[in-house]
Amino acid sequence: MDASSREALTLSRERLAETTRGAAGPGLLAFADELFAVARLLDGQVTLRRALSDPAAKPADRAGLAARILGGRVSEATVDLVQTVARQRWSRPLDLVEAMEALATEASLDAAEARGELEGVEDELFRFGRIVAGDAELARILSDDKAPAEGKTALLDRLVSGRVSPVSEQLLRNSLTVRHVGNAENRVERLSEAASARRGRSVAHVTSAVPLTAQQEQRLRDVLGRVYGRAIGLQVTVDPSVLGGLVVRVGDEVIDGSIANRLETAGRRLTG
Repeated sequence: MDASSREALTLSRERLAETTRGAAGPGLLAFADELFAVARLLDGQVTLRRALSDPAAKPADRAGLAARILGGRVSEATVDLVQTVARQRWSRPLDLVEAMEALATEASLDAAEARGELEGVEDELFRFGRIVAGDAELARILSDDKAPAEGKTALLDRLVSGRVSPVSEQLLRNSLTVRHVGNAENRVERLSEAASARRGRSVAHVTSAVPLTAQQEQRLRDVLGRVYGRAIGLQVTVDPSVLGGLVVRVGDEVIDGSIANRLETAGRRLTG
């Protein structure tokens, strides 16, 4: 998104916050389901998303169109939020789809917060991301844009239904069955990071040759917190191939202190 669409999303988020403030978990889950459904509708209906983002049309006319299409089919709260989204100025029609997906995700995380499950949801999403990362065939299926959404939904139901929080289930099902998933592992990672950010933390993805003790994890959190000047949560993966030391990634920054990396660097110097 460019600056104009980001501003539009910010204004839409403000309306979302007003709508969800003080709401209970079950109602928020249903609300998020409706927002995800609207995102799927806009993703599949090119003409509709163009009409709702048409800069030549008056904002009130775009909002009125949203009300005529959705009225009686979804809750008043959903209609109101979609009208707010339609009133904004979007640079591209596809930005409208991305905005609805982002708002639906935030509503789902609101539900996790209301249910007191935000930390558990973050952990479940991280663990599912590790499952995807460790299973090439599963990653291929979930990342395949040509795979039918119904098949992906059935697969996800077998993997997570009844085993994770309803919020985690909702987020995974809706995020991994869209038309353009991209890299499934990255998608799940972004969901986990969104949950972590909601808890006021950044996430450090740590790869270690052996499991870390509780004291080692706490020391690492303290060090990273001082380095980055904010609370840091850890998501630790054990991978013997790093041989020793740690590989730490915070956002786009990678700190590779593994023996494997040092050996590779030394080898390059010898052959260079």
